[in-house]
Amino acid sequence: MTIGEKVQTDIVVAMKAKDEHKLTTLRMVKSALKNKEIDKREKLTDAEESQILTTLIKQRKESVESFTKGNRPELAEKERAEIVMIEQYLPKAAGEDVIRAVVLGAIDTLTQDSGGNKPGPKDMGTLMKVVQQRIFADGLRADGKLVSEIVKAELAK
Repeated sequence: MTIGEKVQTDIVVAMKAKDEHKLTTLRMVKSALKNKEIDKREKLTDAEESQILTTLIKQRKESVESFTKGNRPELAEKERAEIVMIEQYLPKAAGEDVIRAVVLGAIDTLTQDSGGNKPGPKDMGTLMKVVQQRIFADGLRADGKLVSEIVKAELAK
């Protein structure tokens, strides 16, 4: 079952339960998926659907930050609740330990591929691509900002 199909099923459940906030959030998610599908003019892949949801979560996190700075805790809490609802449709988020292990593995691989030369800060882009692909291949997801910080820290060692 694709993310879009799960969302549609949950919309029906939310309607029956008369859960307005969840219903509104799920309709927004469905709308974002449908708009992208219309733009693309073909069905979305699982990766594309996940990317859209990740973007929606990122937008919500920025809103939480803005509402917190603007002293609007009730709106920030509403956005946090939406983040939790949207995250249910994404693969499990990788923790810092898992990301660090993947980064160290990728550094080892790049070191071996380059004949024993340890990658430096100039290799960050290459390393980021490898790490993101490995995390995605494991069926996980990770915040790009956190991955970037860990990669920078490990390359600086």
